[in-house]
Amino acid sequence: MENIKFEDARKHLADLSDEELKARFWQLAEEVVEPMLDMGKKYTSPSIERSVLLRMGFSSIEATEIVKRVLSHELMGKGAGHIVYRIAKENGLSVRDAGLKLADGELWEQVDRIFKEAN
Repeated sequence: MENIKFEDARKHLADLSDEELKARFWQLAEEVVEPMLDMGKKYTSPSIERSVLLRMGFSSIEATEIVKRVLSHELMGKGAGHIVYRIAKENGLSVRDAGLKLADGELWEQVDRIFKEAN
């Protein structure tokens, strides 16, 4: 690999203001993260989503039920953990309480409204 000096590498940035540098940083960060987000949306699976929910503190039985309902609502690409978190936030509930309500079949009209209308 070629040894590039810092001064040479930053020439194209030298004339940018702090605001322009900040905007450039966020543009590049978005370019890096976007493919990862796309992969997460396209390549998740029920087992991955159950794993996420287990790490959020749900039992295997609870996680399986939440994922089953996420699948039945065709929202797997939104992420089961994301759905639980968002519903908790929207309703002022703990993540656990929101997840248990979802596992019991509650709040799914709200989930559909939030996640399906966003598309």
